[in-house]
Amino acid sequence: MRAAPFSSISLFTGAGGLDIGLEQAGFRTITAVDSEPDCIRSVRENQHAGPYFNQTAVLLSEVERIEPAELRPDPAPPGWVPDLLTGGPPCQPFSSSGKMLSVGDPRGRLFEHFVRLAAGLKPKLILFENVRGIVTARGPKGDPGEVLHLVKSEFERIGYATNFTLLNAADYGCPQRRVRCFMVATRCTGLPEFPEPTHSERPGGGLFAVEKPWVTLGEFLATRPAPSPEEIVRPTPNLQCQLRDIAPGSGLKSAGAREATRPGGHWGYRQGTFIADSACPARTVTGSASQDWIRLQDGSLRRLTLQECAGLQGFPTGWRFVGSQASRFKQVGNAVPTIFGRVIGRALIAALRGGESPKPASAPLPEVMRSAIRYTQREEARNGESRTAVRKKLQAPSMDIRVVKGLGSAELPS
Repeated sequence: MRAAPFSSISLFTGAGGLDIGLEQAGFRTITAVDSEPDCIRSVRENQHAGPYFNQTAVLLSEVERIEPAELRPDPAPPGWVPDLLTGGPPCQPFSSSGKMLSVGDPRGRLFEHFVRLAAGLKPKLILFENVRGIVTARGPKGDPGEVLHLVKSEFERIGYATNFTLLNAADYGCPQRRVRCFMVATRCTGLPEFPEPTHSERPGGGLFAVEKPWVTLGEFLATRPAPSPEEIVRPTPNLQCQLRDIAPGSGLKSAGAREATRPGGHWGYRQGTFIADSACPARTVTGSASQDWIRLQDGSLRRLTLQECAGLQGFPTGWRFVGSQASRFKQVGNAVPTIFGRVIGRALIAALRGGESPKPASAPLPEVMRSAIRYTQREEARNGESRTAVRKKLQAPSMDIRVVKGLGSAELPS
């Protein structure tokens, strides 16, 4: 049984959340690459202050400009290949919180360079991550699910068997409901299995009979130190008044375009007006400074702080983020929760310890993904025209809710 850490090369590293979890599982990051200067500075700021990214070559580069030789250790032993190649290409082209331009956004084609580097490095295993929206994302032909099948076929083309799933971070003890799409792929081992849930919204039932309940936001905050005054952001008096009677787990609603299946409008919550429910795991942490509000015992409100959001993502206490406030929130919100790296990493190590074997066949897409694609196809048939209009509106500049530290004069836009 191998005792030394397994080797990993990280693409689209961001602030390092996925890699921290993988290192906790037993991998060592050989090289980490990202094109965002603040992300690279943040990783470098932390790599000598703790146990993560030790002896990692941290490179600032666009992935399309990187060659496989630049990612190998220096010097690399003859025939060296990494145990794992991992990364999540930018998710904004497929995210429901973005403009959903899919492969029409140049960032939506960066997975092709992931495939190119995989073909050159020939890692034993691959871990690919993205938002849930990639499952139904449209490709060049405009068909729902086309992007997912393209990703699958491209990795199969270079010799890998693939396995896809959707995982919710809350199902593994993370105090945040965050669903992500993952692919594991193998060239020379058995096909890795995804970890079974350890926590549940309704423990004691379901397929896995999980006994542990989800970890709530309230439970998480109870373990955190009180934020310092300079971290606290409060609403304006006007916004405080409008949010006064909003129940936890809700917010101010915005009207949306009417559709055949939604005659009342495809509404949503206005950005920056949601009241967190402390009895549930937090909603998905976003890359905006306009995080959810927490209602305090005296009825006043404050936003989740940057350090609280970093904790919800699993970053170690004291992990430093470099850059402006907007950049630091973006780094935290765009990160992959460390819990995913930890639990998937253990499954990958189990496959590696199983030794080499004939490459298995790819697993079929799980029914939850196929069902989502079919549902999107039906929705497109009934609401295609109105959905196109909504996408055009999303491409226009949008207003955000301004807040100030303490009580200020910003108003809620109508």
